[in-house]
Parts: sequence; structure tokens; C-alpha cells
Amino acid sequence: MSAVVTTFVPESTATGPRFGWLRDRGMGASILVAALSSAFGVVLVEATAYIGVMLQSDPYIGDSGTLAVVVAILSVLLIGVALYVAAIVTANTFATIVAGRTRRIALMRLIGATARSQRAEVAGHGLIVGALGALLGAVVGLLVAASGVYLADRFLGAVPDFTLMQPAILLPALGVALTTWAAAWIGSRRVLSVTPLQAIAGSVERSHEDAAARPARHIGALLLLILGAALLVFGVLVGLVTPLGVIVSFFGGLLSFTGISLAAVLVMPPLLRLVGRLFGRSATARLAAENAHRYPERSSRMAIGVVMGVTLVTMFAVALESVKVLLAKAAGGELDPQFAIIMDSFAAVMMVLVGISAVIAAVGLVNLLTIGVVQRRRELGLLRAIGLSNRQVRRMILLEALHITVTATVTGLVLGVLYGWIAAQSLLGSVRMPPMFEETAGLIAPAVPWAPVVVIVIATAVLTLVAAAAPTRLATRVAPVEALAVD
Repeated sequence: MSAVVTTFVPESTATGPRFGWLRDRGMGASILVAALSSAFGVVLVEATAYIGVMLQSDPYIGDSGTLAVVVAILSVLLIGVALYVAAIVTANTFATIVAGRTRRIALMRLIGATARSQRAEVAGHGLIVGALGALLGAVVGLLVAASGVYLADRFLGAVPDFTLMQPAILLPALGVALTTWAAAWIGSRRVLSVTPLQAIAGSVERSHEDAAARPARHIGALLLLILGAALLVFGVLVGLVTPLGVIVSFFGGLLSFTGISLAAVLVMPPLLRLVGRLFGRSATARLAAENAHRYPERSSRMAIGVVMGVTLVTMFAVALESVKVLLAKAAGGELDPQFAIIMDSFAAVMMVLVGISAVIAAVGLVNLLTIGVVQRRRELGLLRAIGLSNRQVRRMILLEALHITVTATVTGLVLGVLYGWIAAQSLLGSVRMPPMFEETAGLIAPAVPWAPVVVIVIATAVLTLVAAAAPTRLATRVAPVEALAVD
């Protein structure tokens, strides 16, 4: 028995250091996601504190803390968005890693390990990954904040009574560590369904039929969608009376998008298959399109990250453009040039901040594509063995990435315009309009800024090429016979 146990002990503990699992495919990118989120949060906390001290020192508006409170609320909301994106990306990453470890987990179950102990091990990995990323991100965030404060002091004048050692910087770092741990725990729920009999298989992803036969998850997604949609509608109605409606809409957006994420396993594969038909009927194109439908969990995990990134950027672009259009209308048709510059600068800063969350989502796509190719070496080896060339395999992987980014971009643009309009409406519906300032703005039309939309489309095209570069190299690196022999 001891020989058998030794055979099936995880490689990281049997032949390598205790933390050898950190070298596994996907862990490095998960640490990067946590670091980006932590650094983003620390920089926002420092920037908020700096702006608050600067406003308080102003002789004209120092007695009013309204602007500082508004900036602080905006900072909290942006940190919340970044943590939300990172949580979904991390959960999807660990779900993919667990799918690739199905055989090893089943072998451990076969020699007596419990499903809960295996899940606790994966969740523990998530906590360590989150802690490492949070610590690294906090250091980087402090360095960036220190550089920003130095430049601001040189060009704007030193702000008295400001220190970088803000107690609140611990909150985003702690939030990242706990969020990553929770995401790993959620992403590892698949461990509970792994049976010892699956020890004879390799990487196992649920088929379309298996994914469709999960009523509890689909009912939960539907309830979240209904509750989120109700809050979005309520936020719009509240926004006709007070700008606080945007807070209601914010939570409605979180709940509804979470519902969309959970339902993506049913919604995204048919859309991916439909888009796949646009790329022709060649063997590689048909294989790429069918892969999305055969393994809906894998394809939906890849797609939802891009949908998140595109939705966020589009939402803020539409909301800011709608605000600008309404203010121009209130000013008689054209904004004051100086005020327009301020608005454009604010919009640019906001887009950069939101773009950090989009980068986190993009890292998730690259990571999942790479892990997916590593776990599909048997499948790719079989395709090579039956006659597909290296060029055809590379084309298939690239087409899969194209299917995902095209479908996710279109879906994200539609959701972004909708969420952006709701945000602007719930914030501006109660604004009183000239000339008498007796009537409120009421229902406003969404304003779509076409320049950011074009940038989004170009950026996702570049993302496709970047995301597919490493996986296509991995897909053709192993000889057919060697690939078929991989355990």
C-alpha cells in the first residue's frame, strides 16, 4: 500500500518543494490578477486621500466635504468593480485548473482522500496566491502612489498634512486576498463531483448535455437576473427623483451580470457556434465552432471575461458621453470650452481606471486559453495523428480565440450601452433643466461615443492575436505520438 500511496502523491509534494504547485500553468497569471487588483486599490485609496486633503486645504471649498465624499464613493465603487472582475477571472481559472486535475483528484479519492480535503487544498492554494498577489500589488501600488504624489507636489504645490501611510490601504490588499480565496473555493466546487472511477480519464470538461442538466445553477442565475433587472428598473425610477438612484442601479448591475455569468454556460455556446459559421465551412473552422458547443463551460469561461471588460469600458464611455450631452443641452447647446476640457480630462482618467479592470479580464482570457491548450494535448495529438497539419491546428486555435472575442465583443457592446444608459439615467433623471429650471431631465436618450467603440473593437482584435500566440505555439510543440501518451 505504501508503494501505491507514494505513486499517487501530488508531484509538488513528492518530488518538489512544498510550494512547487505555484509553477503550475495558470498560477502565475492568477498572482498577476491579484497583484493588479491590489495595486489598483492602493493607488485609488492614496489618490482619494490626497484629493481629500487638497480640497480641505482650499480656502474656498475647504469647509464643504461634499466633493471629497463624492470622490471617495467613486473610489470605493471602482475598487469594488476591480475586485468583482478579479473574482470572476480567478474563479474561472481555478475551475479550469480543477477540470485539468480531474484524474489526479480521482486517484487521490481512490486511495482514501475525501472530496472536502481536496477542495480545501485547492482553496488553500487560492489563499496563498491571493496573499502573494496582494502583497506584491500593495508594494507596487505604494511606489506608483509615491511617484504620483511627488509629481503632483512639483506641479501643483505640496499638500500639507498628507502621508502615504494611510490605514485604508490595507483594505484593498485584504480584500484581494479574501476574494481570491473565495473565488478559488467557488471555482473548486467541481472537486465534489469527481469520482474515483474518473481516474481512468484525463482532463474532463462537462459536455453540453451535462451542463444543461444543472437546474439549481440555472434557477439561481434566473433569480439573480430577475432581481438585478428589478433593481435596475427601480434605480431608473429613483433616479427621476434623486441622483442616489445610481447606487441602486450599481447593485442591480452587479446582480444581473452575475446572473449572466452563471447562465453563460447556456447562452454563450450557441452564440459562439453562430458566429463560427461566419468563418467558413472548412474542417478547421467547423472544428473550432463545434468545440465551443461540445465543451460549454470551457468556452463560456473564456468568453465571459472579455464580455466583462468590453461591458465595463463601453458602459463608462456611454454614461460619460450621456452626461456630457445632457450638460451641453442644459447650457443651451454647447459646453463652455474650459468646462468641456475638464469633462474630457475626467472622462479620460475614468476610462484609464476602468481600463485596469479590462486588463484584468484580458489576462484571464490569455490564461484560460493557454491552460485549455495544455489540457487538450491528447485531443490535439489525435487531430495531428489523423492528418491535421501544424498550420491547421494553429488555425483552429486562432479561430476559437476569434469566435470568443467577436462574440464577447458584440455581447459586451450591447450590455455596455444598456448599462451605460441606465447609469446615466439613474444619475441625471432628476437634474432640472433650463430655461426655468422647474422641469427635470426625465428620460434621456443614450449617447454612444463612436471613437471609444472603435478603440474597443481594435483592442479586442489585438487581444485575440496576443491571447492566441502562446497557445498556438504550445499546440504544435508536441509530436502526435508523444501527445497521445500524455497522462
